[in-house]
Amino acid sequence: MLERALSEIHHPPTRGSGRIRLWVGKACGTSTWVREENPAAATDFRLCDRRASRDAGVNLVLGVIMSHAKPPFTIDELRAYLVEIFPELWKRGDFRIEDLAPMAATLRLVHHPRHLRYGGTIAGPAMFALCDVALYVAILGELGRVAHAVTTNVSINFLRKPAPADLIGKAKLIKLGKRLAVGEVALYSEGESDMVAHATGTYSIPARGDEPN
Repeated sequence: MLERALSEIHHPPTRGSGRIRLWVGKACGTSTWVREENPAAATDFRLCDRRASRDAGVNLVLGVIMSHAKPPFTIDELRAYLVEIFPELWKRGDFRIEDLAPMAATLRLVHHPRHLRYGGTIAGPAMFALCDVALYVAILGELGRVAHAVTTNVSINFLRKPAPADLIGKAKLIKLGKRLAVGEVALYSEGESDMVAHATGTYSIPARGDEPN
């Protein structure tokens, strides 16, 4: 079991086949799988019954928590949901979801004259919007239908002038709790390796049961 666990850690599963993290606990006399729910509504399966562990020895064992829950959305499903709840923003095609990953999302802002400021460069408000939207998409990619998640704070640093091209926003969630999500977004001009802006943001997440169907 331990050899298999270590093998899976060195070769983690792809999105949709499971996620792995480690835990340490007292050795068990049984191998009962205990089912628990995490705040993101994914299902965890723990090796080792907690009650059995209280009666066991003090040897520490390495266990594996593996979440087998299906992601809330595919990229196409999430885009359809965003068109449903924010049609004026998503129907015109300015933003495109490029990738969804655990605790992360990559979005594209399509280059268009309406996003430019005087001098022909992409305007700051358009860059800010990409950061905000990318964080929102990353949160929905983890939690599902939480349309009423709202921004409570975003701070952005503009680092250099973006090229006249599509803008790529790479969002990563740093913390995802029951009521708050904290993340960061790095912006790049397509085909460039230098970051053009960096933002950090916090979202408020509605309590379970407060979200309308």
